[in-house]
Amino acid sequence: MSTILRTLRSLRRIGLKEYGHQMQYMGDTKSGTFIGKDLYGNKYYENLEEELPLRTRWVDYKDKEFDPSQIEPGWHAWMSYMVDKSPIEDPIMQRKVRAWEPAEHRPVLTQSRSAYKPYSTVKNKYSAWTPVAAQR
Repeated sequence: MSTILRTLRSLRRIGLKEYGHQMQYMGDTKSGTFIGKDLYGNKYYENLEEELPLRTRWVDYKDKEFDPSQIEPGWHAWMSYMVDKSPIEDPIMQRKVRAWEPAEHRPVLTQSRSAYKPYSTVKNKYSAWTPVAAQR
């Protein structure tokens, strides 16, 4: 949660449209420098002056139904403060698509109707008890 002065300062810097976008999807207003954009269309920002420690980097997801698999490995390392340089600055962290990797992003299907459900072929050790009531 931000203070009123910080919110007004961010509103002046980012404008009314971006202010509404951030409040709808992030629930907070932030202003910072644009660092880069990944292959999925996500935008990465950083602000070292006003933000709290370990909250200076953030991502604006392209898809609004986001999950952690939408961040590339190099950007994930930068977002979680494992490396100091972003993948734009560091050629080692840049993602190169290998032959065995999928060409497009596949979302994580956990907690959805399409999630993997194992099928068991083993007979149950216990059977459910069905109460039988005698007629009166």
